Amino acid sequence: MGYRSPHHEWTWLPRWRKKSKAQLAREPVCAMCLVQGRVTPASVADHITPHRGDEKLFWEGALQSLCKYCHDSRKKQDEARGYATDIGLDGYPIDPRHPFNQVRQT
Repeated sequence: MGYRSPHHEWTWLPRWRKKSKAQLAREPVCAMCLVQGRVTPASVADHITPHRGDEKLFWEGALQSLCKYCHDSRKKQDEARGYATDIGLDGYPIDPRHPFNQVRQT
């Protein structure tokens, strides 16, 4: 079994289970899929801003509902990259952090 950070244990606490369940009841559809025009049932309560072990952010940070695929792959890739690669209907990246959307200095 691999290393697990201490904050991983917080996800097993009844307090988190209740908070997670309430989030999924409030928003039962994956937020990332919805942006792409897909309706997918959500199964994970995800911290919008990664808490990275910050206990206050873990308990008080804003959540979004995601499907397992988006949480386990797309969200992790976006965090590692620093921006999402989703493309809007106009053919341009929708994430303001995407390099395409950055103001270029001349």
